[in-house]
Amino acid sequence: MNLDPSIMQKAEVLIEALPYIQRFNRKIIVVKYGGSAMLDEELKKRVIQDVVLLKLTGFKPIIVHGGGKEISRWINKVGMEPKFVNGLRVTDEATMEIAEMVLNKVNKSLVQMVNELGIRAVGISGKDGMMLKCEKKYSGGEDIGFVGNIKEVNPKIIYDLLEKDFLPIICPVGCDDHLTSYNVNADDAACAIASAVQAEKLAFLTDVEGVYRDFEDKSSLISEITADEAQEFVSGGGIGGGMLPKLQNCIDAIRSGVSRVHILDGRIPHCLLLEIFTNKGIGTAIINSREEKFYHES
Repeated sequence: MNLDPSIMQKAEVLIEALPYIQRFNRKIIVVKYGGSAMLDEELKKRVIQDVVLLKLTGFKPIIVHGGGKEISRWINKVGMEPKFVNGLRVTDEATMEIAEMVLNKVNKSLVQMVNELGIRAVGISGKDGMMLKCEKKYSGGEDIGFVGNIKEVNPKIIYDLLEKDFLPIICPVGCDDHLTSYNVNADDAACAIASAVQAEKLAFLTDVEGVYRDFEDKSSLISEITADEAQEFVSGGGIGGGMLPKLQNCIDAIRSGVSRVHILDGRIPHCLLLEIFTNKGIGTAIINSREEKFYHES
């Protein structure tokens, strides 16, 4: 009996995914969703499909999303000028109002997309259940307004949603002891939440392929690196730009109990599935120094 080779290839792909499905069944994975993958409607569908598939194969996914580019678009739309200090958005009262409005709009659009695929999603912000307790964040000693630094995470509402089989979708707005609202960097929120729920995985969808030993040499992509090796890399000044705080966030998350952190190019369709369910992933995985290397085996 002659079978179409493509059919056999599909079977092989499913078998390759089996050990990963077995290993991470019922484990929590936090997906930080942002960057260009949020602006392209087709990519957005692919990301949501990936997360839904993770849920249907036994994972417990949580989405933490940003919306910086959409916030800037709305600020321009109302005739205001976006301002940044050291890469952080200066957030006055009017900007905070716009940011919260836009983030909630983005949040509910993602909820709708997940619901359309037959999975029950619930959209919340860090203010719900007093999940993200913040304090004012300063940039080099400069007051940048209602920008929050997370000092505490109360994950009870997340656990409640996961227990009832909902998929939580979280926008990064928190509040302080006086219930004042603060805009929070989505990377910081994802790391803090992943640490609080002791996630097995934290995946960052970014606009780069991963971490390079030499950014100018695209063949120097690091497939897998321990947190200690990554810290040496950061301390040695071998990395710069927007990747530096992201990689430090990844290291901090590992040291706070997250088992594995992935940095992926969200512009690649189905990047989550390719990294998590295949032997040779497509991004960079940061692991605990004590953990055995599981992915990217030859």
